[in-house]
Amino acid sequence: MPIVVNLDVMMAKRKMSLNELSAKVDITLANLSILKNNHARAVRFTTLEAICKALDCQPGDILEYVPEEE
Repeated sequence: MPIVVNLDVMMAKRKMSLNELSAKVDITLANLSILKNNHARAVRFTTLEAICKALDCQPGDILEYVPEEE
């Protein structure tokens, strides 16, 4: 998939655990883990907004477009 989720990178930069982010964003650990491990098929803007607020970052810090090799 050409969209890569760098949530783990931002969490490491902010020294925040998955449990801590889950509590701040009010999303289950399972769903946050799916997103962090790049297995999510979609993300709601409200969820992305809450994650950006909790990590004090921009959506582009979390989401990256990486073209597939042909």
